[in-house]
Amino acid sequence: MKKIKDENQILVMLAFFSISMGLWENFRQLWLQDNHFTPTNISNIISIGTLISVIGIMLIGKYIKLDKLKRFVNCSLIIKFLNSIILLSLNNKGNINSINISIILDVVTGYLITTSIYPLITTIIKNNTIYSKRKLTEYLFKDIGILIGGLLIGRNIIGVLVDYNMCLLISIIFLAISVIIMFNISDNKAVQTIPSEKIQIIKYILKRKVQVIYAIYTFIGSMAMMTALGLKILTLTNYFNFTDNGATNYLLIVGLIADAIGILALKFFTPKNDYITITIKFGMRFIAYTIAFLSNNIMITLISITWSILISTAYENITDGYYINEVENKYQLALTNFRYVVRYLGEAAGIFLCGIMYEIGLRYMFGLSAFFMIFQIGLAYYLIYLRKNVEKNIK
Repeated sequence: MKKIKDENQILVMLAFFSISMGLWENFRQLWLQDNHFTPTNISNIISIGTLISVIGIMLIGKYIKLDKLKRFVNCSLIIKFLNSIILLSLNNKGNINSINISIILDVVTGYLITTSIYPLITTIIKNNTIYSKRKLTEYLFKDIGILIGGLLIGRNIIGVLVDYNMCLLISIIFLAISVIIMFNISDNKAVQTIPSEKIQIIKYILKRKVQVIYAIYTFIGSMAMMTALGLKILTLTNYFNFTDNGATNYLLIVGLIADAIGILALKFFTPKNDYITITIKFGMRFIAYTIAFLSNNIMITLISITWSILISTAYENITDGYYINEVENKYQLALTNFRYVVRYLGEAAGIFLCGIMYEIGLRYMFGLSAFFMIFQIGLAYYLIYLRKNVEKNIK
């Protein structure tokens, strides 16, 4: 049998890792709630983990060379695996401080591994096709992980009740497979030393107005999204009285439909006027959130959540593609790390605010998110204006 290419072995590893992530992250908030964490506690701990991840990503970009990246991913996978076993043993033991530390480490290692995969692949091959495969692998197999959790949760398998801790155990099994695959990828072929020049990405971005505005837009957009949907599974089970199985299936089905809408929108439904595209993607979400806040109606709020998820992947070519591809190739890797830092900072702030608003009332999560979206939409329109001017000057 023909040997699997190294880049495809990494994608196979990512597939098993993503199944593990999708399965565990879907129930992590409920697992914490079962261990007597309040929604505010949960949002705070995930927010702290995300902030530490930001620091980690910056340190990786500064100190980890590409030829050492595989070793770093191996170590991170091992740490995540061992930490997951510790979490498994802490269930219902009442050791809150230990759970806090382990959950933070779980969040940090998850982010660091995820953000390291594509730079690792670029040491072997770099093109648009492999980038698309990497994104598709992550999204698709995370959904498969969610599906596995939805099918198993609450069922008796050979006399054993599948609860949140059992789902964690199953996710550990998939994580172990990803560790084995990663360790079997040869160092000398999977990672090649690539000479790199010293790149001052902050100075580069500050010289380009469109990149400065795009960074602010990314931060506010991530914060707005997570303020409303940072605690999705808890919101569905506690406010809307979904069962854990029902909430999982809802998120899975809506997520898969969102992926299909994203593909169809890219091929058939993208308006020629970019301002209209932005209005469809964010303007309608803003209107839905505002109505949810003003009406305080549970059904309208559920419709708002559904629409927000459905449109989440559509029109990314307009909202993000140009501003990423506009950067010179030699800055792409540094820019990728910078974008993750900005995005995760926004997510950390959004999750923190989501926890506060959750305790005050459901409507306030969407009201505050709508407030942030006013600035997000304004920046999105301004980015299009800047882009049109650049294109006009080129002509």
